Amino acid sequence: MMNRPHRRHFLHLTAAAAALPAVPRFARAQAYPTRPVRLIVPFAAGGGSDIFARLMGQWLSERLGQQFVIENRPGGATNIGTEAVVRAPADGYTLLMVSTPHVTNATLYEKLNFNFIRDIAPVAGFIRGTNVMVVNSSVPAKTVPEFIVYAKANPHKVNMASAGNGTASHLSGELFNMMAGVNMVHVPYRSAGPALTDLLGGQVQVMFAGAVSSIEYIKVGRLRALAVATATRSDALPDIPTVGEFVSGYESSNWFGVGAPKATPAEIVERLNKEINSGLADPKLKARLADLGAATLALSPAEFGKLIADETEKWAKVIKFAGIKAE
Repeated sequence: MMNRPHRRHFLHLTAAAAALPAVPRFARAQAYPTRPVRLIVPFAAGGGSDIFARLMGQWLSERLGQQFVIENRPGGATNIGTEAVVRAPADGYTLLMVSTPHVTNATLYEKLNFNFIRDIAPVAGFIRGTNVMVVNSSVPAKTVPEFIVYAKANPHKVNMASAGNGTASHLSGELFNMMAGVNMVHVPYRSAGPALTDLLGGQVQVMFAGAVSSIEYIKVGRLRALAVATATRSDALPDIPTVGEFVSGYESSNWFGVGAPKATPAEIVERLNKEINSGLADPKLKARLADLGAATLALSPAEFGKLIADETEKWAKVIKFAGIKAE
């Protein structure tokens, strides 16, 4: 039997050996990043995802001393940009701006070159945004009930823009179709920016747009806000009612976060999570997000992963019920 002095010595050596791998891991997390980091936004510039990414990218750049470069990779309803991140080295230097389409695409597409839940590691929740039901000024309706009457009187003639097939703006509109008993025609765009441009020009009549990209048009009167899609009124648009005040039980919101290739070291994920959550607690950034109609969504990686799983299940039911197919 090993005597006590030798046993104590052995245990000290064992403990020291066990701690050795943690030392370089800790050092790697503390040193990160040592070069610029790409944050891929799978939408064109100008939409809510892009604006939120640039706000957080600026915070992280200032906080961590390296540039967080926003790279727009639109196309394929986020699948092109997402696959680029899935295939990138899992070293923390390529990140993904995650949003609602990432959970809906799992149902919309029968075959993808990746499995989002399996291949993307959740890093941090960012914000839960408000979608606003906005119409072009040529639409006579000034309230949700008036719009329902107008849409029923013009079946298949009211064009509804969205940021793309399966996006939050699309599903918000399809949910409205289903619950209000109307038949708006879906017109998908590559992102929110081009959709809003055509809405302003009158080529389409209505959109469930993110508040971040539409709020300035609402404030100056270029678009008319009928309602917000969230369960409660928005602090940024306190005078605008919710859709649910007229269509009982209606609720739809958009959310954003950050993901990374699946095998990204846990200590780098944790470092990013800590810094992003610090940004969400910063009064200046928090106020800026509130001005854009967004509520902060400070979550741990595990909590953000649960949100992704729950939302995947929720919207799968809506997509199947409405018979939505990828285009």
